[in-house]
Amino acid sequence: MPFVSIRISGSATKDQKAGLVADVTASLVARLGKNPQAVQIVIEEVSTENYGAGGQLIVDRDTPPSREDAHAVPSR
Repeated sequence: MPFVSIRISGSATKDQKAGLVADVTASLVARLGKNPQAVQIVIEEVSTENYGAGGQLIVDRDTPPSREDAHAVPSR
């Protein structure tokens, strides 16, 4: 039984989270032949007040975080 844990900083809409669950499930089915009913996914939203990098809380950074995800596939 696959168990996937996803952590994101900030928050996402219900539709965005539903899309993540659908996409991750589909990938496990396509790539590993898993039963979609057996796939379990937990999404944890981490407040920027509870997340730090480089010795500093994200919420305290001078510049606001970019709205663009550094790991996102660039649009063409």
